[in-house]
Amino acid sequence: MTKTDTGAKVGLMERLRQGSVICAEGYLFECERRGYLQAGAFVPEVVVEHPEVIAELHREFVHAGSDIVEAFTYYGHREKLRLIGKEHLLEPLNRNALEIARQVAQETGTLVAGDLSNTNLFTDDPSSHKTVRAMFDEQLAWAVEAGADLLIGETFSYLGEALIAVEAMRATGLPTVVTMVFHQEPNTRDGFSATETAKRLEDAGADVVGLNCGRGPRTMLPLLKEVRAAVTCKVAALPVPYRTTPEQPTMQSLRDPSTNVRPFPTALDPFVCTRYEMGDFAREAHELGVSYLGVCCGAGPHHIRSVAEALGRTPPASRYSPDMSKHAFLGSDPTLKKENRDYAERL
Repeated sequence: MTKTDTGAKVGLMERLRQGSVICAEGYLFECERRGYLQAGAFVPEVVVEHPEVIAELHREFVHAGSDIVEAFTYYGHREKLRLIGKEHLLEPLNRNALEIARQVAQETGTLVAGDLSNTNLFTDDPSSHKTVRAMFDEQLAWAVEAGADLLIGETFSYLGEALIAVEAMRATGLPTVVTMVFHQEPNTRDGFSATETAKRLEDAGADVVGLNCGRGPRTMLPLLKEVRAAVTCKVAALPVPYRTTPEQPTMQSLRDPSTNVRPFPTALDPFVCTRYEMGDFAREAHELGVSYLGVCCGAGPHHIRSVAEALGRTPPASRYSPDMSKHAFLGSDPTLKKENRDYAERL
């Protein structure tokens, strides 16, 4: 599925026509957990300081089933770097991230994606639109130069900003994926419903539209149904792996029930979904007609493997999928010691 009869790499849209595509996101949280990125700033300096960490994480996600190596340039734009006094790192950060992704994609036969994200500068003021477009254009120029196979614009909470991203990405001629984040309200920050947002993005020329980040599986699915019904193009879904609820629909709105303290972003551990919950989500979303699937902030390779297996795949990591029949105490193998099985029952 990764190459044509002539040996050429199969692109995003052809893969989607053939079936489903998996894209692993969530690099910010995973690098922070591993001790290579600072929570709060959440700027991906790790691609400059420890490129080997990102290369290995890309490989782990591909090993687990990801079809796309997404360059780790989320929040790697001019505004975020300015806020931490490191605007001089803008070009080397983007170029390094893209080169790391390109190398891993080349060695694994996967697609490499350039990445744009919310800028936190977009307002109703038209002058902000020009600033945002200029920021997107400079990142896209590096992505095109690096040989990106597709472009991703993600985590937009303003439809207006997402439309600027689509326009900029389309100008490159590369396939375009754009995903929105809906916070506690079922509308964008500029007041558009999921249905209207999806229609507007499709009309603007996005090849794939959908949702990512913010919401966990249970609270993303209702909006996802609206998006799928609203458009004819391919649809994307990349939730966070946290047990959000209708009362607390996003990871940012979750509260510790014993203290009422907000755990976002560094104490979300008690809310993490199991691999099986993420597999269930992928199965349900796919049954809705969603063909571009993944997991966002908080994702681990085991989540991606479960998404892949829910779609009927057996990525290399499936060799190590659980088989509890072999467990010394909990296993079902008849050759296991009876006293161990009896003890397990008491446990």
